[in-house]
Amino acid sequence: MPVTDGGEGATGPQLARAVLDAAKARREAAGRPRRRTATGAGDGERRLRGYSGPGPDPRDPQPLGAVLNRLVKARGWQQPAAEATVFGAWERVVGAEVAQHSRPVKLENGELTVEARSTAWATQLRLLAGSLLQQIAREIGHNVVRKLHIHGPAAPSWSRGPRRVRGRGPRDTYG
Repeated sequence: MPVTDGGEGATGPQLARAVLDAAKARREAAGRPRRRTATGAGDGERRLRGYSGPGPDPRDPQPLGAVLNRLVKARGWQQPAAEATVFGAWERVVGAEVAQHSRPVKLENGELTVEARSTAWATQLRLLAGSLLQQIAREIGHNVVRKLHIHGPAAPSWSRGPRRVRGRGPRDTYG
């Protein structure tokens, strides 16, 4: 195996040194910077080696909330996360008293459907719709909820259930 750069007839460590020097010379001639990136990161961050030392370092353990916030931002999940906050933190968003008498049902295209516990509370929430929208915007963000649909409790349905008879049912009951 011929070796250039004065490595003719070299063996062992001299041969390894000659090959390494030739590779360094080719790299410097190509003008590529000597920089290693973290494998799988894809964002060009420099991989640090050794001990981190006494100061802050990107390799130090990070709080889970900070890591999740970076992940949500990197993936573009801000809008779905804000929409989920409406359901997950309803009491914090609208207040304890309103949350006790209502619950969010669905959120589609910026329109939130809220079900009240009674028709009286549904009327009260319709009157408070403007301030509720402001509270939601303040807690979660603007343009997450643009419109509220508030309705009372659903009436019980007698058309389904364990004692429902198909068709018109027995006619001897009422008559």
